[in-house]
Amino acid sequence: MPVMIAGTGMTKVGDHWDKNIIDLLIEAATKALEDANVRDVDAVIVSNMVADYLINQSNLASYLADYLGLRAHSIRVESACGSGGMGVHLGYRYVKSGAKNVLVVGVEKLTDTLTPENTSAMMLADDWLASFNMGSTFISLNALALRYYLDTYGVDHEYIMMFPVICHDHALSNPYAQFRRKITVEAVKKSPIIADPLHLLEASAYGDGAAALILSSEKGDVEITASEVSHDKIRLANRENPLILRAVQEAASKAYNIAKIGPRDIDVLEVHDAFSITGILGLESLGFAKPGEGWKLVKNEEIRINGSLPTNTFGGLKARGHPVGATGVYQIVEITLQLRGEADKNQVEGAKIGLAENIGGVATSAIVHILKKLD
Repeated sequence: MPVMIAGTGMTKVGDHWDKNIIDLLIEAATKALEDANVRDVDAVIVSNMVADYLINQSNLASYLADYLGLRAHSIRVESACGSGGMGVHLGYRYVKSGAKNVLVVGVEKLTDTLTPENTSAMMLADDWLASFNMGSTFISLNALALRYYLDTYGVDHEYIMMFPVICHDHALSNPYAQFRRKITVEAVKKSPIIADPLHLLEASAYGDGAAALILSSEKGDVEITASEVSHDKIRLANRENPLILRAVQEAASKAYNIAKIGPRDIDVLEVHDAFSITGILGLESLGFAKPGEGWKLVKNEEIRINGSLPTNTFGGLKARGHPVGATGVYQIVEITLQLRGEADKNQVEGAKIGLAENIGGVATSAIVHILKKLD
């Protein structure tokens, strides 16, 4: 049973002061339903991380189904920052099990609450009692990973900083991006250190947004040829090597085997660059570079749209934005636009196969999708 993408929809990522979470859900879902020319679905899946914690709203899938007038299985999926990818994975499984059409929507509303509340909410993805209560945040955990990477491999920090610089260049022509402005390595260097050695412009920001897909067994011009999930220890300190994202490695290996391809076959790539170092480790753990050498792809500008490995072609988490529970769905929408040839100024010429990597926590969970353009 093939799983095809029949429709896509998304909102701009940013500060949506005039919209609540259901407004965002409806906007993205309606666009996807219209794009697919579908009226009824067998299931409604909403991926979201922290709506119940921050804005006192849960049961989002039933909420959305009611507003859309859909009588379907309604499920909310939560898997930290990987919620979006996990929602797509569940929708994929639904279609594989016989469903004709499934609506998957990722959403997050983060700008209605203050930074301390958001920081606390994000740490729910880690061991909250052992980490956050001891003063750790995701910023400090990723700063530790960055420091360990720089010291272990003797890499110039500038080459890591180039990752967000390139992502911002890609976002300049993306009307849905949160940050459509150019930055430079010098600007990254001069931005405040938020946890040594990590600078502000190496980190994604909070934002509101929603993205939607119609997964179908009946129609579509892009097929999800593999959707694989894997997990690792939740605490970074308990891992044998914190610079190896084992969950990403395992999910990618399974996905490559199922799709019967390898890293060299990928034409366009989405990696989970919540921080500059996360993007580098993603490139390595997905098999595009050896451990300690992912920065070379950035230094040589191979990840640009016109490079040998076009990556985060709409800006990635850093510049398109990271509305946490929706991020993994945005990635699939963007790969789909590339494979359809609908990416406008961000188009990768001749793109036929794409890969998206979405992680939860510090790669405690990983979801890897491989998509193929249908002839």
